[in-house]
Amino acid sequence: MSTLTSTAVTARPAATTGRARRLDDWRPEDPDFWRVTGAPIARRNLWVSIFAEHVGFSVWSLWSVTVLFLGPAYGIDPAGKFLLTAVPAALGAVLRLPYTLAVARFGGRRWTIISALMLLVPTVPMTVLLEPGVSYSTLMVLACLTGVGGGNFASSMANINLFYPERLKGRALGLNAGGGNLGVPAVQLVGLAVLATAGAAYPRLVPAVYLPLIVLAALAAARWLDTVPGARNEPGALREAARDPHTWVMSVLYIGTFGSFIGFGFAFGQVLQLQFAERFPTPVDAAWLTFLGPLVGSLIRPLGGHLADRLGGARVTFWNFVAMAAGAGTVLYAARERSFGLYLAGFIALFVFSGIGNGSTYKMIPAIFRARAAGAVATGRRDPEAAARWARRMTGSLIGIAGAVGASGGVLVNISFRQSFLGSGNADAAYLAFIGWYALCFAITWVVYLRPRANRLANV
Repeated sequence: MSTLTSTAVTARPAATTGRARRLDDWRPEDPDFWRVTGAPIARRNLWVSIFAEHVGFSVWSLWSVTVLFLGPAYGIDPAGKFLLTAVPAALGAVLRLPYTLAVARFGGRRWTIISALMLLVPTVPMTVLLEPGVSYSTLMVLACLTGVGGGNFASSMANINLFYPERLKGRALGLNAGGGNLGVPAVQLVGLAVLATAGAAYPRLVPAVYLPLIVLAALAAARWLDTVPGARNEPGALREAARDPHTWVMSVLYIGTFGSFIGFGFAFGQVLQLQFAERFPTPVDAAWLTFLGPLVGSLIRPLGGHLADRLGGARVTFWNFVAMAAGAGTVLYAARERSFGLYLAGFIALFVFSGIGNGSTYKMIPAIFRARAAGAVATGRRDPEAAARWARRMTGSLIGIAGAVGASGGVLVNISFRQSFLGSGNADAAYLAFIGWYALCFAITWVVYLRPRANRLANV
């Protein structure tokens, strides 16, 4: 396995070569080059990437809306609907690593075109087949295929990472990630609009809305994206990271943050209808609220990174998981007391803190390897340049692995709800499981990164 790096090419001024739009020269760390040539090119690529990734996230989240249309005519019980929202998360998680590697293999521009067009694979048949009488197995296949949208996030982040200098990567990647995450509430607003106008009898209209947007994303990539020269997959980098214990510690934490965000985003509408059936007798009654949580979770993500810069990533992550456990406890109490206002407040808090935690955990990853690199330099085990290269290599690999593992949290959330409703007819067991997971996460954060000891990593 490998990770993605870039080698600057300095032969000629930045240019594109015909249709390939491959840059001949890319030196983002050179201040003069960046100011005159690099910044405008990078910004153009960033905005096109945000749009393409946003569409990918929306396709990934299609079934969070689609299940609200599947009334009695489809013959699917709540447990079956939770499976339909679990399988896209599963495929999206699996695809994140190969999509990351594909950027160097095919080039950022070409792979963005390919990955955008692959979104047609689930959306075209959904537009044709979604009607009463379709088999459950067909729906499962269609739901699983929307997972290709989850892979787009990884390749988009890997590609934009190549365009920006180190000092600006955080902001650029934050914008790219935030724009992509907004695809979750966006598709739910599209679903609400369809429900409010055409009604619940026309679920095929939701994927149909995205067909021209998918084609537009591919055309925009073909017209305006570039390919950075020298991008390559470093042999053995992912294998080395997979042997590092911090990779798996951070993966567990990322399941708790991003996994919660995407899992709740997929499940929220269904849970509202099941927990408060008397308040939400029709899909449109639930749909007008389903977008709210993912929206605030997406918009607040940069705050997590900002707080981590000021207070330390591990400290913010620790208290964030304490708050998430309290939020899940509030939801559990409100569900038992049938208090809808408190229930909604608790769930919105879960979205808010999962968004903050997305930012703070991502900030922890480079800090971990910077601290370890500094320790290696201080003890004479590495020279400064080699230590910096190792830190960058390991950071990129860990982000790739943690992103893939973290996305699997979306599966766990939906399966937890499914099993809880199957076993007891309510979601209490699922909320208890979430509280336990968040408690595990803040305990791990304390023990590994905050507990006072001689070999504690500094500034994580």
